[in-house]
Amino acid sequence: MADSWERARSVLAAAGIPPDRLAHVGPLGGGTYNTVEELRLTDGGHYVLKVAPTAPGLSHEVRLLSAEAEFCRGAARADVPAPRVVALDRQWLLMTVCPGDPWNESLSPTERDYLRRELGSQMARLHRVPGPGFGYPSGALGPLAPDWRTAFTGMFGALLADARSYGAWLPRPADEVAAVARAAYEVLDEVTVARLVHFDLWPGNILVDRAGATPRIGGLVDGERMFWGDPLADFVSAALLGDIRKDEPFLEGYRGAGGHAVFDRSERLRLALYRAYLYLIMLIETVPRAYGTDHDRWLRETVAPELLAALDEIESAGVS
Repeated sequence: MADSWERARSVLAAAGIPPDRLAHVGPLGGGTYNTVEELRLTDGGHYVLKVAPTAPGLSHEVRLLSAEAEFCRGAARADVPAPRVVALDRQWLLMTVCPGDPWNESLSPTERDYLRRELGSQMARLHRVPGPGFGYPSGALGPLAPDWRTAFTGMFGALLADARSYGAWLPRPADEVAAVARAAYEVLDEVTVARLVHFDLWPGNILVDRAGATPRIGGLVDGERMFWGDPLADFVSAALLGDIRKDEPFLEGYRGAGGHAVFDRSERLRLALYRAYLYLIMLIETVPRAYGTDHDRWLRETVAPELLAALDEIESAGVS
């Protein structure tokens, strides 16, 4: 705890905030990669501090805090509730706090539908923010690419290289997964403008604010996985282990705010590629993270079938 206080004071000083105002430092749950702490000041100031890990990760997990700062700036441009950047260093990120608690099952069906519409609308606004190129803004996999096919195939290839180097268990061999995905890569050429993609909007990263009479989304958080690419990719985590095409309230909000989602053959194939990408991440990251036997069992029983379903959808489309 002494180290946390010392680090917090150092961060505050670097951010131009008098460190002697620090009144509280405490861990915040929910994160699985960075160290996340809550800072409270004597003058009422309230911040979130993220500190990068030193343990190894996947190839794209480099300078993730700079990516999160990029997401926060993009969300501000889109007028979407999210943390605002106070100060950024190579090893830490200091942000404002958003109101609310992570989305949970205590919501009534009416509240849930309302919030799903709101989420769809906010996501559509995020997807209006253009990027300077395609790919991860951190540069972990190299500079931004001029086209989405180049960026995404590089992302997918790097992930499968991680699977091989870590010896990760996959329900199909990495070479087979690569071949199936490669058969659908041509549809990536239909994405011509890079857009802001959060790529981790599962319920744990959506804060619900119950301060008013009606619950509202208080903030979209943990944007460290963001990239510039196809907005359709955001639909995967927004319906984690499910099918966004069945989420009528979400799609109503998304389309109502100008978002495009028709699920024609191209969009279905691209969505299958992005599902495969996310579920591969979940299966591979467990090796360097060492989550444990119970989590690994859950991955094999629950996530692996979703990966297989995405690959089957590509193969059944008869692409060549």
